[in-house]
Amino acid sequence: MKFEQQLALITIPSWAEHYLNYKELKEVLYSDSNKTQESGSCFTATFKTEIAKINKWYEEQEASAQAKLGELQGQWRADMDRGSQDIWKAQFTRLLQQLENLADFTQANLTGCRKILKKADKVLGEPMMRMLWPEVTRLRFAKSEADEVLLREAREAWRKRTAVPIVQAGETLARRISPVVSTVTELDLQSFPGGKVSRVWVALAEDGLGLPIRVPVIVAKGMAEGPVVGITAALHGNELNGIPLIHRLIDELDVESLHGTLVAVPVANAPGFLLSQRGYSDGTDLNRVMPGKVNGSSPQVYAYNLVHRITRHFEYHLDLHTASRGRINSLYVRADLTDPRTARMARLQNPQIIVHNTSPGGSMRGASMQRGIPAITVEVGDPSRFQKRFVKNALIGVTNILSHLRMVPDEESTPEYTPVICSRSFWIFAKSGGILTVHPEVATWVRAGELIASVHSVFGDLEEEYFAPQDGVIVGKHVDPVCQTGNRILHLGVVEDALPAVVDDGHL
Repeated sequence: MKFEQQLALITIPSWAEHYLNYKELKEVLYSDSNKTQESGSCFTATFKTEIAKINKWYEEQEASAQAKLGELQGQWRADMDRGSQDIWKAQFTRLLQQLENLADFTQANLTGCRKILKKADKVLGEPMMRMLWPEVTRLRFAKSEADEVLLREAREAWRKRTAVPIVQAGETLARRISPVVSTVTELDLQSFPGGKVSRVWVALAEDGLGLPIRVPVIVAKGMAEGPVVGITAALHGNELNGIPLIHRLIDELDVESLHGTLVAVPVANAPGFLLSQRGYSDGTDLNRVMPGKVNGSSPQVYAYNLVHRITRHFEYHLDLHTASRGRINSLYVRADLTDPRTARMARLQNPQIIVHNTSPGGSMRGASMQRGIPAITVEVGDPSRFQKRFVKNALIGVTNILSHLRMVPDEESTPEYTPVICSRSFWIFAKSGGILTVHPEVATWVRAGELIASVHSVFGDLEEEYFAPQDGVIVGKHVDPVCQTGNRILHLGVVEDALPAVVDDGHL
């Protein structure tokens, strides 16, 4: 549904003129369908011109990337001064971006070719896919794996040439970590030994007995320099799927070959976690008070210290959530898709749906983005439970991001889903109370005017029906049948031609 808009949202702006012109092909296709003779002839000619255009750009980019990779590999010397190394790294980073763009470009155009040919089969009633798909597969952009090979070679070259060992601060830092986990009041990443996984408690506040309110922090520090990636989970205390994801990630991580540092906070809201509730101990939603206040209420101080003692050290941030109590979610990501860094992170995460959302004020993601830290929110299924399938797919996505950042060897996996990219989304709310039934399943499409929910009275009489205000995909929905006025019914993702500069679905 609405592939033309989807293509517009994933198009690399500076390469836009080289993509398949899906809109023009549709217009030619429908024009051909009205002809009584030589039906499909104009479409066939236009399609061949389009794929030749795509292939020409692919070959140019592949050749230039291959030449640049050889040039940069030849320029590298171990004794280069710091300034020369910085110039080399900047050029190599641009090369990696070119190769990543080329892989995205190829996939988007292959998908576009398949979709327009399937449409042509239906509109013209002729086997256009069978006739024209071989034309596509003979071209280099469709049959060559050179872009993937070059990307792997480039990432491996980067890791080998930038693997500068981290100097240990002293022998005492390399000692075996005691089974008793220590408590600190500040996360000092320089104090942790390289090549090891360390565990600490970080105190963020004090309770009524004067005892520390602590959060668990896991620090996996590699032996070579690299970025600091932070993962937070259970900021809403009953949203648990992020916890086993972090545990599995740490268990499977080869920390001795890691470039950089991974910092994981399995439970960011310790008071809420202990009470099995979404909010802080007083019920305050911590994802509405970020970055907190140094002299504020208890949850504001807790939030302030969480940011200033832990998350400010991140260079990339993944905040893991689930649906709220009484609701269920697809596996989806909220990210600012106008920021190339977070747009890339969102696509790598392997979600069913990506929702464009520009970091609302008060959110953990917004607090990181305000500090210049690229951050995305990953919604991993449903509350108060562990869901292996969602955890597995989200874990693959996290590993993809680490691979993209050259922190681990090239392990990017093919996603289980082709994500739907929504330019915006919104919730539909109940106008009356009663017994609620939401009809469509999550991650399915609805058409404008389609029945999406019904509310019956406690006597069984139909009180109200709700219809989709426009075409969209179901991001999440309410499953608790007890419905009051103002309850959320359904989260609808909308696909349009452009990304709004500011958009907020009202859901933090």
